[in-house]
Amino acid sequence: MSLPRTLARWLLGAALLFTGTAHLTFARDDFVAQVPSWLPLPVDVTVVASGVVEIALGLALVVLSRWRVTVGWIVAAFFVAIFPGNIEQFVRGTDAFGLDTDLARGIRLLFQPLLVVWALWSTGAWRAWRMSRRTRDRRVSPGG
Repeated sequence: MSLPRTLARWLLGAALLFTGTAHLTFARDDFVAQVPSWLPLPVDVTVVASGVVEIALGLALVVLSRWRVTVGWIVAAFFVAIFPGNIEQFVRGTDAFGLDTDLARGIRLLFQPLLVVWALWSTGAWRAWRMSRRTRDRRVSPGG
């Protein structure tokens, strides 16, 4: 694994650790604003659970280098899974995290796909998937 990818993975891990801690402490009300109204769980349970998951994923990114590809896919899936919360904040027009205009909340939506790409790139998950496809394509005969 290259140094830039490793540093990016560690930085993403640190960001998840920070954000997970924020869920449980100083930014709890802001995270409450992002919980979709259609979610069947109590809002506070959702905020705490997602914070605990973020802490676990952050730790995994930092310490489980042997499993980095698997962790990368899980982190990417997590970012996809929480995206409805960002959409909910935009649709409801809820002010949180300093996002107090529709434009600011809309721009925030554009960053979620970047987090998915960051997780896949920094862990080598995207590269591993591409390599497995190439290997599979070589094993398949042209005549099928």
